[in-house]
Amino acid sequence: MKQINKLTIIATKILLIFLLITTAGIYTSNAAKIRVKTYVLVHGAWQAPSGWQIVKTQLEKKGQRVITVQLPGHGNDTTAAAKLTMDTYIATVVNAINAIDGKVILVGHSMAGMIISGVAEQIPNRIEKLVYIAAYVPANGQSAYAISLLDKQSQLGAALIPSADKTLLDVKLNQVTNIFCQDAPTKVKKLVLAHYRAEPAIPFSNPVTLTGDNFGKVAKCYIQTLQDHGIGINLQNEMVKSAGITKVYKLNSGHSPFLSMPAAVTTILLKTAQ
Repeated sequence: MKQINKLTIIATKILLIFLLITTAGIYTSNAAKIRVKTYVLVHGAWQAPSGWQIVKTQLEKKGQRVITVQLPGHGNDTTAAAKLTMDTYIATVVNAINAIDGKVILVGHSMAGMIISGVAEQIPNRIEKLVYIAAYVPANGQSAYAISLLDKQSQLGAALIPSADKTLLDVKLNQVTNIFCQDAPTKVKKLVLAHYRAEPAIPFSNPVTLTGDNFGKVAKCYIQTLQDHGIGINLQNEMVKSAGITKVYKLNSGHSPFLSMPAAVTTILLKTAQ
């Protein structure tokens, strides 16, 4: 009889341990699901979604959902530059977000800082956080062109070549990789040059309208690039301060850290979701 009781007690303990392990597994699984975020990545000027490919792949391997947006007039899109405005870009990203469920972490590089700010103004309740990577952070009524005039460190202005009809902005070919990715591997620089195309000019002069009730209430963080030849670190500091952004990450990189140090960008993007 005592032997049977002992066996019963042992069996009960084993059952309890099994239940505890199973329950813990369920909670762990649920926690993992909660940590999965949707990242929407928006490329900057003179670039395309392909620039995000390594970061996108790395995020997806971590179980994250990633959407890259191709702006009109970039990559393989053939929309005429004369038809494009900043509102066109903003609408493109808004439509991409509205096509999916839930909130997103919206990431913008360089000129796309203007775009993601405008998107947050239109659909603030769909944005969990804005992440600026070496990007313009506008105040209400500012254009990218107006902000660029404040940058005394950028090497971009001296390298620009406007088209005859003023609808495109080209960059001197021998300055492209120096400005955008001087610290990237040689093979990456070759790819950048192979896919380079002139940038639509009109959106640079279009101001964005922002309000405290919409754009102002969305959480924001900034990834600074300390060796940036495109948007100087002094201007980055000024924009961060003016926008009241308190969460700042620093990378010792050029203007496009997703090309030169993608793993570091992926790590930071994962941290922004915490």
